[in-house]
Amino acid sequence: MTVPAPGSDTDRAMMARALALAARGLWTTTPNPRVGCVIARGGDVLGEGWHERAGGAHAETAALADARARGRDVRGATAYVTFEPCNHTGRTPPCAGELVAAGIGRVVAAMHDPNPLASGGAARLREAGVAFDVGLLGDEAHDLNKGFVMRMTRGRPWVRTKLAASLDGKTALASGASRWITGPEARADGHAWRARSCAILTGIGTVRDDDPELTVRAVETTRQPLRVVVDRHAETPPAARVLAGGNALVVTARDANPAWPKGVRSLALPDREGRVDLEAMMHELGLLGVNELHVESGARLNGALLDAGLIDEIVLYLAPGLIGDPARGLFQRRAPLGLLDGRTPLAFTSVERLGADLRVVALVLRSDS
Repeated sequence: MTVPAPGSDTDRAMMARALALAARGLWTTTPNPRVGCVIARGGDVLGEGWHERAGGAHAETAALADARARGRDVRGATAYVTFEPCNHTGRTPPCAGELVAAGIGRVVAAMHDPNPLASGGAARLREAGVAFDVGLLGDEAHDLNKGFVMRMTRGRPWVRTKLAASLDGKTALASGASRWITGPEARADGHAWRARSCAILTGIGTVRDDDPELTVRAVETTRQPLRVVVDRHAETPPAARVLAGGNALVVTARDANPAWPKGVRSLALPDREGRVDLEAMMHELGLLGVNELHVESGARLNGALLDAGLIDEIVLYLAPGLIGDPARGLFQRRAPLGLLDGRTPLAFTSVERLGADLRVVALVLRSDS
């Protein structure tokens, strides 16, 4: 049998299948990466699997188990994995060692593992005589795990801000009324973005104006993200819906409110001006294992995050209507721009229609990206 060359049509097809499997863990794997694996001989799939949740079988282990259940011999076969197989013992044994023990002849990985504790799988495989290639559909694998990569390399989550506005960029009336600017399809899609996130962030202003729950409701999920409130003066009402049932963190610049419900955590992170230190907050969220942070807040917190260089991606729903002034906008900057050259550059990655609305997804471009 002829072994396909790296990047052949067969290789690409198998890696695309592995990426589709990895995406099945989009809402469940946190704080671990989303990983899929296909074991094949030529175009014949022998076994496949994906990592479903932390503490569960890794994708390679699941694929080997699937091959055994099918009664297929994997010796000399190729394993297509969206992440470099791990080389450390945590709650599960090293995947690189399992592939070697199973007699796999070749491993193709989409990308290296950025986790220094788990890296080294490539070297272990090569030392055991297993051919190893990396980089096939690497951009797609990175996109699926941009939050994990950000946390491993920069110690903070990938920050995604979700906004809903009229066509002229207004998010609410001057009074704060905003329900509903967009239609049901856009609102349901917003819940899907919530579901893939590890935590949802808002500010005290939004809590006062809207009293949001910040839970995933419009799509089925087995996991609710951590709810985080930026509240400089610890003024979040104890009866606020965002605190109900615990699973909430209030980040302040002073002591916590003793009246907050049991199970609500707090962090005091003041900066030199007595505001919440947003960069320190991101570092703490990284330590908590937050890969993707989903922001749903008002213009003031959005502007502060933008000014601090802490927004990586924007998901904007545009409704087919005009509100005009006076009304609330998207980002309130601490200082007005003197020149257009100072604006924040973006790169559109997708524009899609959802019902009557448009969804625009854009990356924030920075020199340090």
